[in-house]
Amino acid sequence: MPTESVPLLLTPGPLTTASSTRNAMTVDFGSRDQAFIRINREVRQQLVALCADPAAYSCVLMQGSGTFSVEATLGTLLPRDGKALVLMNGAYGRRITHMIEIMGREVVTLVDDETEPTSVARLDAALAEDPSITHVAAVYCETTTGMLNPIQQIADVTAKHGRELIIDAMSAFGALPLNAKRTPFQAVVASSNKCLEGVPGFGFAIARTDALEAAAGNCHSLSLDLHAQLRGFENNAQWRFTPPTQVIAALHEALRLHHEEGGVEGRGGRYRQNCEALVSGLRRLGFETLLPDELQAPIIVTLRQPADPNFTFTRFYDALRQRGFAIYPGKLTQAPTFRIGCIGQVTPRDIGRFVTTVAEVLERQDITSAAP
Repeated sequence: MPTESVPLLLTPGPLTTASSTRNAMTVDFGSRDQAFIRINREVRQQLVALCADPAAYSCVLMQGSGTFSVEATLGTLLPRDGKALVLMNGAYGRRITHMIEIMGREVVTLVDDETEPTSVARLDAALAEDPSITHVAAVYCETTTGMLNPIQQIADVTAKHGRELIIDAMSAFGALPLNAKRTPFQAVVASSNKCLEGVPGFGFAIARTDALEAAAGNCHSLSLDLHAQLRGFENNAQWRFTPPTQVIAALHEALRLHHEEGGVEGRGGRYRQNCEALVSGLRRLGFETLLPDELQAPIIVTLRQPADPNFTFTRFYDALRQRGFAIYPGKLTQAPTFRIGCIGQVTPRDIGRFVTTVAEVLERQDITSAAP
């Protein structure tokens, strides 16, 4: 049972992990140990197998948060004379744009409202009008709101125009469908501590091997060069710089659990059940979701804050935290909101207990209406 000191994390990551995943971190590995080299190799192989043909794609692991891997992928694969079109309807599209600007490479944006999915028609028109665009960058699940962007249609339109697609699948990989055979991409980027239910410490890119080979010398950074990192893995099975050994061991175990649960379909199915239980339960209490159900990814749900004068988010958050649940503040500027994650080692039964606890907190804090 969660407690105030060890709450259930209803967040978009870091998240609550399985005990065996945490236990995997208790073994100290040297970076040149044969046992670690084997784990490293198996993790890379297993990650590619989740979404692509290993004959055509390679997995490159990168130290740091998922943002490090996104920047590494853009810096390695976007040519210095290339031009990126970033599909933006939230904070993570804005972050991608900022990265490319800092790199000094050309970037344009296609902006949609945070409560609207990417417009595929506008993408089609933008690519038709500007043949200088070489790459499209898209966020699969925009964690700002929980928006599920139409990644299949985005991939189809991008491929139709002969451009390359880079997908930020940080909050989708391992739970939402994605396979290069059906959804063509040059690279997809994710991290260990989201839907795979590992712990924070590294991210990864799964990219076409020919694109990585062609990118030799292109990266703006020494440490974020995916091509150089891949050469290290393939030449001597080593990371170029100190690897997060325990974190990789944890993901190795988390991937075993992911497979046991039924892979992407099984993991995504549990998350969908969590999301449905959360949304229906909170709506019964009077809360309103920011997004309609058809745009909601089963990863994180954004709720509008109650207008009741007795409601303050900090007080509400603290009361839930004291009762063993940690939620997330909102990330929007246009409306007061908060967010609740559906991922991690969380079940529909956990969600039911959470909804009951929310009802108790509302009553204890004299909040008579949860309506915005």
